[in-house]
Formats: sequence, C-alpha cells, structure tokens
Amino acid sequence: MMDLNAKIKEIIIKSLELEDITPVDIDDAAPLFKEGLGLDSIDALELVIAIKEEFGVSFAQNSEETRKAFASVNALALYITAKKGETNG
Repeated sequence: MMDLNAKIKEIIIKSLELEDITPVDIDDAAPLFKEGLGLDSIDALELVIAIKEEFGVSFAQNSEETRKAFASVNALALYITAKKGETNG
C-alpha cells in the first residue's frame, strides 16, 4: 500500500495540475496555503473534492477542524486516518 502522505501529495499535484512540482518538492509539514505551496480558496475547493472522491471523507464548510486538516500534508493524513477510523470502527 502506498504511503498516505505520498498519495495525498499525488492528489494535490494531479487535482491542482501543478506541472512543475513533484511529490518530493512538497514538505509534509509545510503549510499548504499562503506560504508553503501558496494554495488559495479555489485550490482548497478542488482539493476537498479530490480527497472526498479518493478517500471517502468529507469536510465541514468553514469549520476550524477543516482549516486545521488543510494546514499541511501531515495534518491531512491525520484527518483522513481519523475519519476512516470513525467509519470502520
């Protein structure tokens, strides 16, 4: 099974069509928005849809939990793992 962080990075690159970036270029702990990758609100919407399709997890609109989940690749991996655990447990 592919490492979850690596899969998230691939989804970010593919869904946002980041042609000049590879998974190695994305730091797991770096911010996804503003500094770091510099994503914006449109990118966030596309990323929410892509992650929901891939992992079957959803995000509450305008919630603190969602903002924290999108802080970094590591934060997204923790969120996905937790949400998948809720549906399996």
